Amino acid sequence: MTAETTTFRFAANGLEEVDACLVRQRGALAVYVFAHGAGAGMDHPFMASLAQELAERRIATLRFQFPYMQNGVKRPDPAPVAQAAVRAAVIEAARRLPDVPLFAGGKSFGGRMTSQAQAEQPLPDVSGLIFVGFPLHPAGNPSIKRADHLAAVQTPMLFLQGTRDALADHELVKMVVAQLRERATLAMFEGADHSFHVRGGRGTESDLIPVLAETMSAWMQDRR
Repeated sequence: MTAETTTFRFAANGLEEVDACLVRQRGALAVYVFAHGAGAGMDHPFMASLAQELAERRIATLRFQFPYMQNGVKRPDPAPVAQAAVRAAVIEAARRLPDVPLFAGGKSFGGRMTSQAQAEQPLPDVSGLIFVGFPLHPAGNPSIKRADHLAAVQTPMLFLQGTRDALADHELVKMVVAQLRERATLAMFEGADHSFHVRGGRGTESDLIPVLAETMSAWMQDRR
C-alpha cells in the first residue's frame, strides 16, 4: 500500500509558520514526530527515506522545519524557540491523528530539543521518545553533560546510536543509558557514524535505514 504524503504549515511558536510533512498509511499503529538535525532540514534524504520505511510498517511520521531552517539561517534556534516548535508539532500531530499513539524525537539536534522540551514540561500524550543519533557531546570533547536533563524525562526512551558516532562516544552512551535504568533502551549499530554511514564498504546508509525503521517500529508497538 502506498503511503499518503500531506504537506502543510503550522504555527511553530504561536506566530511564525513552518513547513511540515505528514507521511502515513491507513490504520497507522503510531505516529512519530520526527525533528531534523542542526545542519539539514526535514527534506534531507535520510529523513525522507526513514519516514517512508516507517510508513511501510504503518508508523506515521510528522516532519517539520525549525524556524531557523525555515528562514534559511545557519545558526540553530535558541533552545526555548526550538522546544516550542517541538511542542507545537506534537500538538499538530495529535490533532491530525487523534487516538493514534504518539511518540516524538528526532535526528541529533532535533532529538535533543525534544528531550529538553519533555524535561521542561511533559509533551502532551507522548508515549515515548526516540533519538536517532543523540548528540551527547561536541566532536572531540567527550562528556555526558548534555544528558543531565534526561534524569527529568519519565517517559520511555529509545537511543539509536552508531559505534563510530563522533558526537556520542559509545561507552559514554552505554553509561548514560544504564543510569536511566528501565526508562531507556539502547540499540547500537556496529561501525555506523553519526549519519549512520558504515565504514569499509560492507554497508551503506541506505542499508541501515530499514533496520532503524524496524527497530523503531517494534519498540513503539511494544509501548502504544
